[in-house]
Amino acid sequence: MYQQPQLMGMQSAQAPSAFLPKLPMFRSPGQIEEYKYDSIKPKKQLKEIRKVLLPEKKKFLFFRYGKQFNLKDRCVVCGTHHHWDAGDYLRPVIPLTEVHKGRPMRGTYCPKHAAIHMQMEMLEQQILANEHGLEFKGFKPKMPSIMKKGPLTGLTPQDVTSLTAAGWSIKPPAPATIEDERAEASALLNDLNASIQRLNHLVDKGVELNGTERRD
Repeated sequence: MYQQPQLMGMQSAQAPSAFLPKLPMFRSPGQIEEYKYDSIKPKKQLKEIRKVLLPEKKKFLFFRYGKQFNLKDRCVVCGTHHHWDAGDYLRPVIPLTEVHKGRPMRGTYCPKHAAIHMQMEMLEQQILANEHGLEFKGFKPKMPSIMKKGPLTGLTPQDVTSLTAAGWSIKPPAPATIEDERAEASALLNDLNASIQRLNHLVDKGVELNGTERRD
């Protein structure tokens, strides 16, 4: 007879025991909740949250080997069965053996660990921003307030300073040259000749200018 495999924290899948240590509690099945970091340094926080998302290994006596939940629609961390819909906004990426690197696995993440994985991705973006001297909110596109006032006809020195600080590139308008005017005139002349030829073709077909057809 087939027996359901024992999953981590199955007896308390909805509410893990409060007496569990922090790491086993967040690795066990349960409801979606934010992971609280112990360290205040982002890189140490990344190491903390990575330990939560490491795939569970098989255990034999005191030895650990392989991956225990490397199965389709099974969470690689806690073994919970979950099927993701294609349009689910929380649908995670393909799990890797070392979380952020390694070989792709056949399993997935449950909603709880998918949310923790998104939290880890946001932390990675914050670390990347700090390394380049930017604020984390700098990754979110933001239109300067001056652009919301309408078409710009002039800029003050303060406007130029605020726009360049936000990453905008400002170039003065280039005056039109004789070559540009000649090219524009040539293009207009070609359009005019094409329109006249089209008009002659329609007149030859018997189309009157007032919209009626000419009958012989």
